[in-house]
Amino acid sequence: METKTTAALFAAACLAAAAAAADLAPRNYDGRIAERLVNTLTKMHVLQRVADDEISRRAWTNLVSYYDFDHSVFLQEDLDRLAPRQTTLDDELKAGDAAFGFEVYNLYARRLAERLAFATNLLAAAEFDFSTNETYRVRRKDAPWPATTAEAEDHWRRRMKNEVLSILVSQDIDAARNASATNAVAATNAVAVATNRVGAIAADLIKKYRQYAVVMTEPDEEAVLQRYLSAFCHAYDPHTDYMSPTTREDFDMEMNLTLCGIGATLSMDDGALKIVEIMPGSPCDRDGRIKRGDKIVGVRQGDGEMEDIMWQPMKKSIKKIRGPKGTRVTLEIIPRSDPTGATKKLIELVRDEIKLEDQAATGRVEVVALGGVTNRLGYIDLPGFYGTFEKRPFEDGYRSCSMDVAKLIADFNAEGVAGLVLDLRGNGGGSLREAVMLSALFVPSGPVVQIRDVRQTGCLPVPPGNPVAFRRPLVVLVDRASASASEIVAGHLQDTGRAVVVGDRCTHGKGTVQTVSGLGPDKYGSCKVTTARFYRIDGRSTQLQGVSSDIHLPSLLDSLDVGEDKLTYALPFSQISPADYRLAWNMHSYVPELRRLSGLRLEDNARYLRHVESVKGMKELSEREEVPLEYAARRKMAEADRALRDLDDGIGDVDEDEAAAEVAAGDGDDAGDDDKEEDRPARRRRGGHPRDDVVLEEAFNVLMDIVRMTHGEEIPQPKGWWF
Repeated sequence: METKTTAALFAAACLAAAAAAADLAPRNYDGRIAERLVNTLTKMHVLQRVADDEISRRAWTNLVSYYDFDHSVFLQEDLDRLAPRQTTLDDELKAGDAAFGFEVYNLYARRLAERLAFATNLLAAAEFDFSTNETYRVRRKDAPWPATTAEAEDHWRRRMKNEVLSILVSQDIDAARNASATNAVAATNAVAVATNRVGAIAADLIKKYRQYAVVMTEPDEEAVLQRYLSAFCHAYDPHTDYMSPTTREDFDMEMNLTLCGIGATLSMDDGALKIVEIMPGSPCDRDGRIKRGDKIVGVRQGDGEMEDIMWQPMKKSIKKIRGPKGTRVTLEIIPRSDPTGATKKLIELVRDEIKLEDQAATGRVEVVALGGVTNRLGYIDLPGFYGTFEKRPFEDGYRSCSMDVAKLIADFNAEGVAGLVLDLRGNGGGSLREAVMLSALFVPSGPVVQIRDVRQTGCLPVPPGNPVAFRRPLVVLVDRASASASEIVAGHLQDTGRAVVVGDRCTHGKGTVQTVSGLGPDKYGSCKVTTARFYRIDGRSTQLQGVSSDIHLPSLLDSLDVGEDKLTYALPFSQISPADYRLAWNMHSYVPELRRLSGLRLEDNARYLRHVESVKGMKELSEREEVPLEYAARRKMAEADRALRDLDDGIGDVDEDEAAAEVAAGDGDDAGDDDKEEDRPARRRRGGHPRDDVVLEEAFNVLMDIVRMTHGEEIPQPKGWWF
């Protein structure tokens, strides 16, 4: 009864919220932002293309797909109503008219409220028949939009049934694994008892969809404009983007690896912000009164009024918690010890700068044995190419990934390591300057990357006389999420013969340069626009093709649809004349033998063979179109899927279903719908012990082979072959 009442109230709230959201309209300066954005794209984008009808069509498709990517909210009649605007968006934005983005949002908010009202009422009834032979289509990107409300509701009925059944089956499999043999047999016939749990599962799902409705339909003009103008920018290429003031702030903090806040990782929990983790040394940690599991329900700035943040979008609440260093913020807290919420306390903190060290370079020395020989090898995990732009080296607050790596290398040299593995897996790029400086740690001189913009082609070089920091053998570890600056470094070290590249078939394939340009006053935001293309020193672009590995050791990403070539409107591959460069070493000559030795090792490596089987299975799983909604069939399928994942258990690759990583430090936001997945390939923190990461283990073995083949030699002085 309580669940039904809650669902009815939520359904009414959805419809009321949709009515309020329908009044959302552009701010008085949004038109000027639109005009300046179109002008910036026309002048600065590498394509030098005017905004025309084709760009308008692309933008229209991008926006509709952004809101309804799985074709489950809009009706076909909605698309028909919006269709006449497909070729007019370029003209509207040039004229300072940003209304279309708000019209689409308002329509989406109304339709979503209708869908969620239906879904939650269905969940409240908790009357699902898991004995019928029907299916649910999980891949709907190319499905037609529902023609009628009845068709849309049938999809949502199956969707709710699928979610409930998925949880039921998962619970039963867990119970069977943990139970005794007798109980396990009983658990296989769980249909009869499952109905007793459907109500509880449905109640949890109603809470989930309540939060989903808040996040997707909370009136926020800045967010709506961001989505519209980003859809228009993505019509040029997937990495050109509009950055609202909030997004620009996040971008700058990520590049500097700092932010000012309280130092907590947060998640949404039943409308409140739950403390998931507290960073050591942060204001929260130093104060000591806030504990993991506590919930934030209110925020007060300085001496202002306390603001209720219950059921507010995370980004809005987080923005209130963040603030300038040294300012005061008071949090209204529900302690974890009081699940009823009856007890509340006020805790005042002083904001401070927080270092996002989870994204900083880390390293260690690994002792590796192979073929009766033991060596000490260096290992560096570099998650991103971060760097502070507005400060000089050695100034307080300056950050540089190349300087951090140089310090690690100095320690390695002091310990006499025989070689180094540089792990760029999951590294989505960052500062171009830092990429060049990082390459300079391994090569004596010469061009690192060629850049062609609309006017000219130039090179970014390592200057002559550069003191090479590390002169011993080098392996660069990559995957399909290694992008942009990572590809520059990997490609350069490969082309100069300085390193052997190991990992996925190829890297992400992002070969373009973006420049951030302000659009006027701070409240107008900025445009991140593709202004040039990267080319390797041998003349090939990294665009689409990426950097191919010398030795292929696939990760789970290698089997999934990730990479630049999978993105909509990606720029094509191209090639220019090679630059003049010298080989820094002759690693190329060792690759055939290294590949042969690695193949011999791995063909009898049971852990690696399980890993490869898991990679193949994950590919099949990711391409699945439909799932059964009948209990026995779904149980059988789920057990097979679980067994597939178990193949990789203990090998070290992360289950790619765990896609929503919490953002560390400061009031992180795990509901950030403004960050595009294609711009930020999923980062998995790697680099555990080699026994827990079969790809890293073999990378160390390849490095051991190189050390043996080179007889302990170091990179020679700059001499060699000219190209």
